[in-house]
Amino acid sequence: MVKTTNILLEAGTNELEVVEFYIEEPARGNDAESYKGYYGVNVAKVLEIMQKPKITEMPEVSHPSVLGAFNLRSKVIPLVDLAMWLGKKRVENEPPKVIVTEFNKVTSAFMVSGVTRIHRISWEEVEAPNRYVAALSSNSITGVVKLEGRIVFILDLEKIVAELNPSLALRLDDNVDWDSSEHYKALIADDSSMIREMMKDLLTKANFQVESCNNGKECWDRLQEIKGKAESESRPLSDFVQVVVSDIEMPAMDGHNLTKRIKDDPVLRKLPVILFSSLITDKLRHKGDSVGADDQISKPEITHLAQRALALIQEHDTAAV
Repeated sequence: MVKTTNILLEAGTNELEVVEFYIEEPARGNDAESYKGYYGVNVAKVLEIMQKPKITEMPEVSHPSVLGAFNLRSKVIPLVDLAMWLGKKRVENEPPKVIVTEFNKVTSAFMVSGVTRIHRISWEEVEAPNRYVAALSSNSITGVVKLEGRIVFILDLEKIVAELNPSLALRLDDNVDWDSSEHYKALIADDSSMIREMMKDLLTKANFQVESCNNGKECWDRLQEIKGKAESESRPLSDFVQVVVSDIEMPAMDGHNLTKRIKDDPVLRKLPVILFSSLITDKLRHKGDSVGADDQISKPEITHLAQRALALIQEHDTAAV
């Protein structure tokens, strides 16, 4: 058993630590040896790595890749065969490994062929997948990085878990009355096109005009443009943007680094920043605090996100009077 919970990074450095693992597939073409496809997941989501435990079948599973469940310290955890989810055949030349994860307040486990090591890298090294790579992986890849000569795909585990359990998807609380004559301006940053579109749709229903960016770097560049426009037209920044909502894990620039840059900027620092991420846990909340985030909300609590965004804008407006 390998525990990884002690590995932490200073926030705002635009770095992350990745657990690299592989899925071993049958030999391709005339190759005599099997093929290994390499993947990665943020260490911050990993509770531990273990041998495959005894599995109990689950009734009415939603997908054939869900092999069943096992008990770990009095917690029942579903086990997903990652190869099957990705549509790949796995050969078993060695006992498989299980990666136990926790994010969005949900604990899940994924079976893989083996685990190599942990890498510390910069988000600048991570590229967004092209459409071909995304399509081949059922759109379950959020980033591509080259490590020690190998291409490693960063997996979108949130998407996999949400598709296996639709009740975990983002949704706005229908019991909240969003009717208002006021409209607010939000700039959002998230590398998942699905999350961006859902956030845009849901926040629009909560009276926000939403502009979206694919990652923290795009968002930072857009803020520089907005700041320049506000200064050249002698208008307040709030005429263009009133709140920034950012994911944490993103290629090029992560949410912690984006937040630090905003709070270090003499003009932008008063702009409320909310980190909206699956990595908002009691263990990791101190990272967002250290870079000056005004609030941190775990996905999928988008109703709370909209309410907090409104409250922070109103607090800022009151303070500015």
